[in-house]
Amino acid sequence: MSLPLMDEEFLTNPYPAYDRLQAGGPVHRMLLPSGLKVWAVVSYEESRKALAHPSLSKDIDASVQLGYFDREMSEGGTPRLEHSSVGQHMLNMDPPDHTRLRKLVNRALTARSVKRLEPVIEEISTALLDAVELRAAESADGSVDLVEEYTAKFPVEVLGRLLGITEEHFPVLVSLTAAIMSNDNENAGANMARFGQHLGEMIRLKRADPGEDLVSALIQARDEDAKLSDIELISTVFLLVVAGYETTVNMIGHGLRALLNHPGQLAELRADPSLIPGANEEFLRYEGPGNRATLRFATEPFELGGVTIGTGEYVSVLLGSANRDGAQFACPHQLDVKRSTTGHLGFGHGIHYCVGAPLARLEMEIALRHLLTRFPDLELAVPDAELRWRKSFMMQGLERLPVRLHKG
Repeated sequence: MSLPLMDEEFLTNPYPAYDRLQAGGPVHRMLLPSGLKVWAVVSYEESRKALAHPSLSKDIDASVQLGYFDREMSEGGTPRLEHSSVGQHMLNMDPPDHTRLRKLVNRALTARSVKRLEPVIEEISTALLDAVELRAAESADGSVDLVEEYTAKFPVEVLGRLLGITEEHFPVLVSLTAAIMSNDNENAGANMARFGQHLGEMIRLKRADPGEDLVSALIQARDEDAKLSDIELISTVFLLVVAGYETTVNMIGHGLRALLNHPGQLAELRADPSLIPGANEEFLRYEGPGNRATLRFATEPFELGGVTIGTGEYVSVLLGSANRDGAQFACPHQLDVKRSTTGHLGFGHGIHYCVGAPLARLEMEIALRHLLTRFPDLELAVPDAELRWRKSFMMQGLERLPVRLHKG
């Protein structure tokens, strides 16, 4: 079976299709847009199992070398990419390599470490919203695109401080991130190579002039302690930039869109901002930043959701479907900022649970609190049906979010 994964209707609202899949069972055979045959997991229970299953590996390079990728690619599908210079990061690894790399990054991204960044993040958000207000005042109808002017700039500046990436590097990195996360398979290898070259030059400069930042700490771990290789260093920085940027842009955009389409829920948060942290968990469940988890492959046969996954077969967990599973969440298509969403899969599950989750949560909390308190009359400037989504099966994000800050 195949889904219209790149159709505008599916990108705008994939949930009716997910409901139909769930009604037919928790696991289905499916073709990805590239032509790769996968087992798609759509229920919450089986998705949670798959994300932590010991018989599923994230080492996709190994699956390619074993011939599984070519075997599972349908005729006329996209040829596999050559070995990527930025792919040797923890998301593509199993223990013990995954454990080694995650430990190096995790120290800087614990909830306690991230909390120390809060004053800096508050300052960044305030300055950006000052500029947003000026831009809206200059426009003919008082509207402004929050994606362009706020949600896309906010994580760039936060990541710049955390990673020690200077301002001149980020435009190229953001542009390449957008290209990589699109479905431009023809140029994907070249874009990744350019990204790796740019990061290599940036790391060379940082090595000569280190600072109190995460990239400098990783360089030290490479040079002094030999805890990671050169390609692992570049790949880890690549992962931090791509995941840290794309996830946060989408999280904030989805949360705002959901609230602006649910005025009753919006009123509750305005009346009681202490609800915002819990509401953010509901936004992650209701419309998370990612459509699906990254691929896994079976290292041995095992059963999942009543089907047998064969050795070398690929598994794709559809996070958006799992988080709207009525067997786990009552009234799953209803937004409820007071809902107990414990266990949602917006940040994944298991050993590959998003390492940057504490930072993303803090950014989301500050963004919503600032926007809702500073602009109490915030509203969409166009009908919701006119909003457009970027074409990506992996990540789900708005192209634009036009709003008015103040009522006419």
